[in-house]
Amino acid sequence: MSNQWFNLTPVRSSCLLPRGVIVLLGALLANDASSAAGDNLSVVRDLASRVGPIIGSALACQNVARPRVQVIIDKFQAVIREASSNEAERADVARLLDRYVSDGRTAIATAKTDCRIADRQVADLEQSLGQIPPQPSSGPSLADAIAPAAANAATAPTQPLPPTNVHGVTDREIRFGIVVPFSGSAKENGKNMKLGIELAFARANDNGGVNGRTLKLIPADDGFEPTRTLDAMKTLWDKEQVFGFIGNLGTPTAAVAVPYALERRALFFGPLTGASIVRHDPPDRYVFNYRPSYTEEADAAVRYLLKIRKLQPRQIAVFAQNDSYGDSGFAGVAKAFRALGVNDSAILRLNYNRNTIDVDEAVNQLRLQKVPIRAVVMIATTRPAAKFIEKTRDLFPGMIYSNVSAVGASSLAEELMLLGPRFTQGVIVTQTVPAVSGYSSVVLEYKNALAKYFPGESPDYISLEGFISANVLIDAIRRCGPQLETERLVDILENTRNLDVGLGTPLTFTRGEHQASHKVWGTSLDETGKYQPIELE
Repeated sequence: MSNQWFNLTPVRSSCLLPRGVIVLLGALLANDASSAAGDNLSVVRDLASRVGPIIGSALACQNVARPRVQVIIDKFQAVIREASSNEAERADVARLLDRYVSDGRTAIATAKTDCRIADRQVADLEQSLGQIPPQPSSGPSLADAIAPAAANAATAPTQPLPPTNVHGVTDREIRFGIVVPFSGSAKENGKNMKLGIELAFARANDNGGVNGRTLKLIPADDGFEPTRTLDAMKTLWDKEQVFGFIGNLGTPTAAVAVPYALERRALFFGPLTGASIVRHDPPDRYVFNYRPSYTEEADAAVRYLLKIRKLQPRQIAVFAQNDSYGDSGFAGVAKAFRALGVNDSAILRLNYNRNTIDVDEAVNQLRLQKVPIRAVVMIATTRPAAKFIEKTRDLFPGMIYSNVSAVGASSLAEELMLLGPRFTQGVIVTQTVPAVSGYSSVVLEYKNALAKYFPGESPDYISLEGFISANVLIDAIRRCGPQLETERLVDILENTRNLDVGLGTPLTFTRGEHQASHKVWGTSLDETGKYQPIELE
């Protein structure tokens, strides 16, 4: 038999066979399941014409996981063996299937179909095949292997999923919690993170949910104060009965939230922090990050200042929040200095206290420096960062202010524009997502969804991060299938390879790596309050 298509290196997938095809397959197999091998072979030929193009499309799409397609291939191969009475028949069906697989590849190449459709079709087929019970050692029967799966898929849209006792999961809904500040100095970031996740959830729900269930996000406010975080986590877990947590904001708050989630073996996904508290080595099993670390952002900023702007190390200071958030960013700067062979012991650190805009001591300390400081790496939230720039702009003309992404780029721009265009000069933000003014696939999808579900809201870097992070999680939930539970979902996440969400950089998780992205983008604020892309290297 020609094994050409069975040996293709697989791809990554998740979605549903067209309903009309499923109904047709169910009818064909229900009528022919007990027939002779010759009749079964004609059924398999027809199935090849339906399934082959889907496999071909999936194999041409980087966003469809290869091991998942291989499962479908293996099951279909077993069906071909069972339906064929000799090697010639098996080879003939295999050649027929090769042709239809090629047609599917061509459909992607010529844009007659797209990878999102392929993704949905594969997941539907995969979900159907996932219902197949274990087969006896004598081999699968055609009836057992396909007919029940097709019948189950045909009735899926109108039948609720079976009851589940998984925390936060019902037959119709998956509940996630998010603990972010809706008050305090980081409230804009909290609002935007929630918005981005809700945007991704709304889009998924509008397309029928994920494996028959809708996604729901339940927020809690901790005011960016770790003393309030534990109560917020308890409320979401005990009272709201959430499945897991997504998008929690903050480093000092994560120091409280992460242990609570780990004790309950609850998923803690895509927090808005680049700190090491969510990046242990080896990684905590239930903690997954989308974004690069603060160390990576600080490294990119320092290299930019030294190599592109040609500054001397002694001309660079750090303005940081006086807690674990600031500590993490400062450590990143120090590590970048050491990596470049520069002594980090004399780095000037200027502090302010969390949830305040009292930056006067930091400004006075800066004024006392004998060696002129020409750039400040800022590990701050929106309002303290804006206040520091306001108070130093005229004192230090030409100063470069490089901020990490957690500052909230869009909110910072708004604050500075209120002061006047001159306060935007020299303001840089390292980003964990592409420029919202750009035209990458994910940015266009984000903007279209924003206009549809939240008209009036402006594109924002933090909400774009929430949108991307939530879509990575949605992809894994879809691949997990209808029997959702935390351990299975974690295993699925740890087998995510080269996921293409339109960023221009693939995303990967493994058992030893729970951070999907290591890409840092550079942006510079112009006098109109818009961010322009800059090359950091």
